[in-house]
Amino acid sequence: MDPDAVAKAFVEHYYRTFDTNRAALVGLYQETSMLTFEGQKFQGPSAIAGKLGSLPFQACEHQIVTVDCQPSGPQGGMLVFVSGSIRTGPEEHPIKFSQNDMFRLNYG
Repeated sequence: MDPDAVAKAFVEHYYRTFDTNRAALVGLYQETSMLTFEGQKFQGPSAIAGKLGSLPFQACEHQIVTVDCQPSGPQGGMLVFVSGSIRTGPEEHPIKFSQNDMFRLNYG
């Protein structure tokens, strides 16, 4: 499958899940997964899910503007850069964001 198509499908799934059921993101992470958020590091599914669940807003809506992908490493890794905006409430102005993700598909 085309790496760009895989990255775009993953990004769509990730942000749709983030916006509608953030707790369900826990299944996308492994014990070696790490989230760095404003200088703090969170490792493993429960730590990452805990951080995402503690964000100071319940509802949000991401609008993705760019998804750039490139292969990374010999084992099928991908480096994905996402940019866009997030709205955390109907009265709130959108906030610009960017996120880098490095991931590898795990089958099984």
